[in-house]
Amino acid sequence: MSFFGFHPLIERWFLNRFAAPTEPQRLGWPHIGKGHNTLIAAPTGSGKTLTAFLAVIDRLLKESIDGELQDGVRVIYVSPLRALSNDMHRNLSEPLEELNALAADEFPEVPIAGLRVGLRTGDSTPSQRAALVRKPPHIVVTTPESLFLLVTAEKGRAALKSVDTIIVDEIHALVRDKRGSHLA
Repeated sequence: MSFFGFHPLIERWFLNRFAAPTEPQRLGWPHIGKGHNTLIAAPTGSGKTLTAFLAVIDRLLKESIDGELQDGVRVIYVSPLRALSNDMHRNLSEPLEELNALAADEFPEVPIAGLRVGLRTGDSTPSQRAALVRKPPHIVVTTPESLFLLVTAEKGRAALKSVDTIIVDEIHALVRDKRGSHLA
């Protein structure tokens, strides 16, 4: 078994990019892997976001390799950050692209479903919003306000019925105002 119970592809990818797990990763992954609700409080730049993302990517990748990954939204990532697309690219899209390529090389005989990510914010166009409902990604990255709109719309709720994980980033920035009300 690889470190923290991750698939060997995840371990190989991680160790090619980083010298070692950070403290939040070492302490968080065992709890997240067991399915426990987990709060990670650590300084900026300590790997909190990757801690959460890598654990869910590992679970979805394993399901994909085993041929068990179903279409539908499985993970919602909520962030108040204005630079959400940059954060998503660095912490989610790049690792997913690299892991999907590694998986395709490692398991050429297995049709691996590429893990898909969708972004839903106030800046999303009507066609982008419709695409999230028509062909739901496995991971939806959104803001509290956009999640509120998804949950209150019938088609949005239907698209979210398969969600089993919610990641809330920067929760301290949400609890003090209207954004926290939308999240609640």
